[in-house]
Amino acid sequence: MTPISKNNCVFIGEGVSFKGSISASEEAVIEGQFTGELTVSSLLIGQTGSVAGAIKADRIDVKGELSKDIISRQLLIVRSTGKVNGTLEYAEIEMERGGQFRGTVSQV
Repeated sequence: MTPISKNNCVFIGEGVSFKGSISASEEAVIEGQFTGELTVSSLLIGQTGSVAGAIKADRIDVKGELSKDIISRQLLIVRSTGKVNGTLEYAEIEMERGGQFRGTVSQV
């Protein structure tokens, strides 16, 4: 199954599982499950979303789960319901009370 893409954006809905590689110049919204390589400008992971793999984005907003190798070139926001696990490189980070992080962190 191919995710919906419109105007260089990607949406993976709740209940949808996708494995593979995605590169989009704008935004990805993940409400379902994504495993693989993901390169986008802006990544929003909803509360029901789960993303695992080699992730590169300028801005990442995590309400669900994000894991593996993560590079946030500008800003990473971990919301109160967000969970981040893995190796993280970031420029700026914002974490709400209740947000979780486990792993290795380095600032770029």
